[in-house]
Amino acid sequence: MNRNLANSLRLLPVAAALAAGAAMAPAASAAAPAKPASAIRLADNPYQRGPAPTEASITAEKGPFAIDTIPVPAGSGTGFNKGTIYAPTDTSQGTFGAIVVSPGFVSPEAWISWYGPRLASQGFVVMTLETNSLVDVPAARGEQLLAALDWLTGKSTVKNRIDASRTAVMGHSMGGGGTLEAANKRPSLKADIPLAPWDTNYTFPNIATPTLIMGADNDFIAPASSMAESYYNNIKTAPEKAYLLLKNAGHMTFVSPNTTIAKYSIAWMKRFVDNDTRYDQFLCPAPKPDAGIAKYLDTCPNG
Repeated sequence: MNRNLANSLRLLPVAAALAAGAAMAPAASAAAPAKPASAIRLADNPYQRGPAPTEASITAEKGPFAIDTIPVPAGSGTGFNKGTIYAPTDTSQGTFGAIVVSPGFVSPEAWISWYGPRLASQGFVVMTLETNSLVDVPAARGEQLLAALDWLTGKSTVKNRIDASRTAVMGHSMGGGGTLEAANKRPSLKADIPLAPWDTNYTFPNIATPTLIMGADNDFIAPASSMAESYYNNIKTAPEKAYLLLKNAGHMTFVSPNTTIAKYSIAWMKRFVDNDTRYDQFLCPAPKPDAGIAKYLDTCPNG
């Protein structure tokens, strides 16, 4: 039996028990704009989208862009199952970067659905995935992330809203492992964010993508010290990288809306997918430990 699959199946009883006890994340509705995007001055940076960020704007549940929510039925494309697209409705400032998000082991799309509207309303086209199988290993999830990204940017009904040269991936648990696998396979990605990643592979020699890895201090499924932080330390080729350890958090913290997770995910995607240096203020100097952060390591954007 494949070693990755054997390890995955070994965790099935634990993960299934957690799945049974965890509350399903509620489906998010389309975000209402804080003000019409067309009223925002076109940026000098050709990829910059939206108004200048503040602590209030980056931690808000809804960003400045109104969004469409578009179901993606099974069979829409090859190499992935199905999902949901969240896309800004106003392209008067130009096209947007694209992000695909994968759930974790024995986890449905609903558990990572909150990332869709949270990121899209800040100025990204986002697709959340239902994986081919609930027990897909990280390598398979990485392939599905890339297949969905190619379909989203090349064949979806929102392809004209997307700048296909600015793409990113993220995922939770084995979806986080899949995120690392995808970035290792496609160095042209602009950013990747593994969330409490789980993978038996610890070597990613081809990652040339700015990588933000998040872990949780009370995670016993993907222990941060032996997984998230180890992956961070083993990535040698990324131009920028950071490691954020959530405080008083567990493995399933990532499947429900969380201000700290959202804040730094938005800042990282804005900084590296949109090349928007206005978001450096949230990343460099490095955030200090506080009520939500137990530890933060980084190379500091351009620092």
